[in-house]
Amino acid sequence: MRLGLLTACLPGEPLEDIARWAGGHGYAALEIAAWPDRPGRDWEASHLDVESFGKDDAARVSAMLDRHGLSVSAVAYYENNLHADLEVREATHEHLRRCVDAAQLLGVGLVGTFVGRDVTLTVAENLRLAERVLPPLVEYAAARDVRLVIENCPMEGWHPDGYPANLAYSPELWGRLAELGLWLNYDPSHLVWLGIDPLAALEAHADRILHVQAKDVEVQAAARDRYGVFGRVLDRRPWESGWWRYRIPGLGEVDWRRLIDALHQHGYDGVVSVEHEDPVWSGSPERVRQGLTIAQRTLDPHVNV
Repeated sequence: MRLGLLTACLPGEPLEDIARWAGGHGYAALEIAAWPDRPGRDWEASHLDVESFGKDDAARVSAMLDRHGLSVSAVAYYENNLHADLEVREATHEHLRRCVDAAQLLGVGLVGTFVGRDVTLTVAENLRLAERVLPPLVEYAAARDVRLVIENCPMEGWHPDGYPANLAYSPELWGRLAELGLWLNYDPSHLVWLGIDPLAALEAHADRILHVQAKDVEVQAAARDRYGVFGRVLDRRPWESGWWRYRIPGLGEVDWRRLIDALHQHGYDGVVSVEHEDPVWSGSPERVRQGLTIAQRTLDPHVNV
């Protein structure tokens, strides 16, 4: 097992600067963000230009990572593959295919994404949509020795009322997604605020986990008593529930000692990739790196045993 980080937390930093820092601060792998470089969306990281990525680019990136003692755990592009707008959906699929192409050139076997949801349809209708839309993407990846790993984030901010907008939010649906050829990028933080025991979910689905994201969550039970599990309704703001927030591993509710021990017991030998979305340790690249240092100190004793 190795410790890595998702580069999306440093969207304005060059990939080599991130690699230099990560290699010098106890990290062994990068989950490289590869969103399209779109004007006005500075929060999206484009550390791989997959639209024009070729063999020379792959050789350059691989050599650079080797210099810093790093590998690539996955190419990361978390978007809504079931978007209600057909043009947006197809553009998302096209970019996902370019991420798969880049992963193949880099010799990386995983691309991380979301299933998503058409928020104009019911969950049952979305499952039928997924059965039609997703297999061609899985097949495209498989033909290039790449597998798609799906993060189990609810993506409640995509839904106008804060309901789950990513079909992979619930372990009940993981088996259905597995039938479509999708694998898990397991993130325990989402399960905690949904009231799901992350250890029980891991035990039941360990054979589908090919990648792990390490993010924690802080729960304020008194605020939940006021707002309910779906969060604030009046004066609602996307991505702010009013009763929970994401934190750096070790600063929230997840028992990382037991969780990583369970991964060891099930033979997981991949990467545990820190996904930094902690508002306390954000605001500047320096603060983000301080948060990543806290995460490394928390996780490394359990990962590298």
